[in-house]
Amino acid sequence: MAEQVALSRTQVYGILREELYQGDDFHQPETHIFIIMGASGDLAKKKIYPTIWWLFRDGLLPGATFIVGFARSRLSVADIRKQSEPFFRATPEEKLKLEEFFARNSSVAGHYDDPASYQHLNSHVNALHQGSQANHLFYLALPPTVYEVVITKNIRETCMSPMGWSRVIMEKPFGKDLQSSDRLSNHIASLFWEDQIYRIDHYLGKEMVQNLMVLRFANRIFSPIWNRDNIACVILTFKELFGTECRGSYFDEFGIIRDVMQNHLLQMLCLVAMEKPASTDSDDVQDEKVKVLKCISEVKAEDVVLGQYVGNPSGEGEATKGYLDDPTVPRGSTTATFAAVVLYVKNDRWDGVPFILHCGKALNEHKAEVRLQFRDVAGDIFHQQCKRNELVIRVQPNEAMYTKLMTKKPGMFFNPEESELDLTYGNRYKNMKLPDAYERLILDVFCGSQMHFVRSDELREAWRIFTPLLRKIEREKPKPISYIYGSRAGEESASSMKAPI
Repeated sequence: MAEQVALSRTQVYGILREELYQGDDFHQPETHIFIIMGASGDLAKKKIYPTIWWLFRDGLLPGATFIVGFARSRLSVADIRKQSEPFFRATPEEKLKLEEFFARNSSVAGHYDDPASYQHLNSHVNALHQGSQANHLFYLALPPTVYEVVITKNIRETCMSPMGWSRVIMEKPFGKDLQSSDRLSNHIASLFWEDQIYRIDHYLGKEMVQNLMVLRFANRIFSPIWNRDNIACVILTFKELFGTECRGSYFDEFGIIRDVMQNHLLQMLCLVAMEKPASTDSDDVQDEKVKVLKCISEVKAEDVVLGQYVGNPSGEGEATKGYLDDPTVPRGSTTATFAAVVLYVKNDRWDGVPFILHCGKALNEHKAEVRLQFRDVAGDIFHQQCKRNELVIRVQPNEAMYTKLMTKKPGMFFNPEESELDLTYGNRYKNMKLPDAYERLILDVFCGSQMHFVRSDELREAWRIFTPLLRKIEREKPKPISYIYGSRAGEESASSMKAPI
């Protein structure tokens, strides 16, 4: 067997850029201005600035790229460096590269609701490219309540590129329900074309989530069995070890369904269930995802399990505290920290197959995965000694794909046992650094690829599925099932949702 060659991060992205974006404007020697709205916030310092640094370090940004931070507080480049550099993971050997990176940074202070501040920002940006053709990327690292009306309107009226292209990156939450999401989408659509809008769901940038399309549509062996005749159920899981840890005020406003299930898990469901797109063009892929969502009915209350964690008396530290012990959580809150929902895709491929989504905080492990469980083998000759085959795609941690199957146990006796065909990335691709999800997605914005972003009609269908349930929960405030911090209790509650197959 040929020796596996380890690829560096730079080589990986070099291949990506050359193969996927040949002939794109990315290669033109234009100026690019990356403008971070909300440069003083946590998202900017912990994710956006580090991501832009990694792309710059690895030579993946266009040559003339400048980064401009916009915030209400007066930030110097030194301030930006002090707050963000601890998250860069830079080595001592990269000191000169760091100096070069921060030399391309600048900042502008202003008020988000003040048109004069945007005129000042625009003048600053124009001075960076001195009248030459320039492209503008705006990252709205702010809650939608801040940017929904004033910021986006001021950007559109004052700061758009006159000769190049302009793109706007939006972070979730994209509304709280169908109505608020529609209002936000309609407002944004009145200002920008759909191909200028990049709604970012960082899960779509994760290695194994992106691998789902390749796994399905580049392998002949899966095509004949990827249907209701062979698959008994699909389980999509998102589990966290920790609770709210004094960040409960934000979480309590949205809850686990809005925070994880309506976006991350539903996006993974689409990639598992969708038909083969005509191509890897963004619209072709997003069209197929929308078709899946349109085949899913609104969630029914009887198909839902809700839970809320309580303290573990035998635990340590945060594990001894329940959700209601968090001082930032409203007293008596019935907000769920665990949810399990069963959905059905009512089309020819999937009719009758339950898609079980469960997610929660303060559980027994940190894990995100897709698990396809196959039907029992017909005509059992091994007297119920065999378990169902499973295909597992582990998104995090320790990215992997593995198949559970039955083999003969080594030895003299003819006994079957469960074994695995295992592709764990840490073993197969040694010394290869997988890019961060934000790296992939921000590079996609530079390149103009929307394949891994959320389109407006896709967003609307996702909210249509969950809004009636969310309204019922808010109206009736059902008491969630209690589960102990660090247990599998919430997950086990969901096991009763598996209908007989």
